[in-house]
This record gives sequence, C-alpha cells and structure tokens, in this order.
Amino acid sequence: MPKQVDYEARRRHIAEAVCDLIDRHGPEGATLRDVARQAGVSMGAVQRCFATKDEMLVFALRHITERVTEQGKAEIEASAAPESAVTLLSATLRTLALIEPDQQRDARIMAAFTAHAATNPPLAEILREAHAKTRDLLAWLVRYGQQTEEFRGDLDADLAAETLLPLVEGLTTLALVGHRPTVPARDTLTRLVAALLM
Repeated sequence: MPKQVDYEARRRHIAEAVCDLIDRHGPEGATLRDVARQAGVSMGAVQRCFATKDEMLVFALRHITERVTEQGKAEIEASAAPESAVTLLSATLRTLALIEPDQQRDARIMAAFTAHAATNPPLAEILREAHAKTRDLLAWLVRYGQQTEEFRGDLDADLAAETLLPLVEGLTTLALVGHRPTVPARDTLTRLVAALLM
C-alpha cells in the first residue's frame, strides 16, 4: 500500500527550512535545491509542494506570521490577568516587537522578508494584509481599554494604533542591530502603554 503523505505538514516542514536558510543567507539563499537539502527531502518533494520559488516564499511568510500570532495568543493566555486591556496590549506589543532573545530568529527572518518585499509584490501584499490586521487589533485593544476605563477616553483608537505599530516595528529594527536591546526596548513598550492610561 502506498505511503500516505501529509502534504500540509510537509509544506510547513519545508517552510521551516526556508526560514532557516533566509535567517542565514536571506531570501536569495532559499533556492529549491538548498531548501530540499535543508529540509531533508528530495527536490521532487519540494516541487510537488510548491511549483515555484515565489510560491514557496509566500507560504513561508504566511507560516511565520501565523506563528508569531500564535505566540502572541499564548502569551496573553498565560498572563495573570488576561481580561486587563493593559495586559492584553502589553503582551501584544511585546510579541509584535520581536525583541526577546528567543524571538531574534523570527525578527531576522521578518526583516529579510520585508526587505525582499520591496521588489516582490506577492510578499508585499501579505505584509500589507498582516499590517492592516495588526492595526485593527491594536485599535480594538485601545477601544477595549477605554470601555474598561483603563485607557483615556479622549484617545482616537485608530490614530493610536497607527502610531503604535510603526513605533513597535522600529523597535524591532533597532533591537536587531543592537542599538536598542531587549531591556531598554521593553521599557519603551511600557512607556508607550503608560501614555494611554487614564
């Protein structure tokens, strides 16, 4: 009887190999041949999962953005007071900033994807979608904080979200180059949230 292959699991496994190569060499280093070697599968297995390199990169970017989202949910669920808007927003910003030591790999990979997206419209579209969803989430968290009377009622939630997101993304870049390492970056995030308080 032929061996059954879980293609979705294989695609995720290959996506991790893509991310490993991008972490070390950038998107240019993620050739189909090198990805197959990194994943420990044949070239044919990679080509059965992805028709082109661009399709593989698109899947890998979606894979890593979903993983970062799941990490954020896990941190929120592990919080002592998950119903608190301050807790929720702080945990979300920490996850988005990718400033913790165990997030540095993802930060490098996301930075490489972002740079590559400047000349790759499908990747740029994924990042735009992720940015819009994240902005909407931050705006919702600010509104929630206004309802619980933790955040100032005079805040424009959409404007606050539009302000917070690029600041957090900037922290990621500064942390990557060692200009704003983990502890000062955490302090900056704490101040960003404190500015919203009643």
